[in-house]
Amino acid sequence: FIGAAGLLLISIGLLLKNRKHQGVLYILGGVCLEIYSIHIRDMIFIILQIIFTLFAVYDFMKLTFRNESR
Repeated sequence: FIGAAGLLLISIGLLLKNRKHQGVLYILGGVCLEIYSIHIRDMIFIILQIIFTLFAVYDFMKLTFRNESR
């Protein structure tokens, strides 16, 4: 269930136009898929999800702080 939820969240994020909402859904989806990948003990998927989630957090923070400074 958690893996499907992660996939659904990321998929919905792809359809949104609002970058902040996209970022939140990418982060939540990435965390869900990370939990799933740890559960199934797939090392490649674990590493991939860590990288994806870190980049999603970085992009969200960059977007958030850039908008606050304006």
